[in-house]
Amino acid sequence: MTDSPCRVAVCWLSPELEQPAQALAMHLQLPVLPAGSSQAELLLQVGSDGLSLQATAADAPGAVRVDFVEGALAHRRLFGGGAGQMVAKAVGLRGAVRPTVLDATAGLGRDAFVLAALGCEVTLIERQPIIAALLEDGLQRARQAGGEVAEIAARMQLLQADAIEAMANWSAAVPQVIHLDPMFPHRDKSALVKKEMRLFRPLAGDDLDAPALLAAALQLASHRVAVKRPRKAPAIDGPPPSAQLSGQSSRYDIYGKKKLE
Repeated sequence: MTDSPCRVAVCWLSPELEQPAQALAMHLQLPVLPAGSSQAELLLQVGSDGLSLQATAADAPGAVRVDFVEGALAHRRLFGGGAGQMVAKAVGLRGAVRPTVLDATAGLGRDAFVLAALGCEVTLIERQPIIAALLEDGLQRARQAGGEVAEIAARMQLLQADAIEAMANWSAAVPQVIHLDPMFPHRDKSALVKKEMRLFRPLAGDDLDAPALLAAALQLASHRVAVKRPRKAPAIDGPPPSAQLSGQSSRYDIYGKKKLE
């Protein structure tokens, strides 16, 4: 290890977790450092409560982890408005209609979890390996939790891949709806998202390939593509959307191909 900091390293938060931390580091091809080390900008921490990502700067926010069992997502599942939520309307949920969905920009899986909680089968693609590792860890813990959360997680399948390449070479069942939410620049100014932005932007960079992502989605989806955008942002370069849904800070541009029934 040199004296110059690396971007990301793996650490473990208790001795019995050294072996899984070492295995994760090997899988992600990352170095291993002691917990609390400042020799990396970000530490991917293996703890008893799952995987988390922690910045090491003096003014760093708290660690980010994926938790489908408790916290904000549990509250949203119980009290978030069900099929009346904008994401549900955008992908075409109504009555008994529950389309198969490909979430091609999964991030931390929040929108995918909402759709799966409402009965959709959702395939998630996340191209950034560290974000995908956080998401897979959250899904595993949800499946182990049992009950309703495990049933929801069973409807979510994660692929770690470049979405444009994956959609161009798709061999599985064709998704009826593709959901896109290019992560950066993000429209939500909440403290939670600001914290995630500080951690993830150095990893994921800017989504400069959004037009290619949209084109690949339009080629693959059988019924519609729903694109989440900042409310006042222009549409992604390409064909104009056929409909829009607007909320307080964001909107959905909807590209219809066929009626969902």
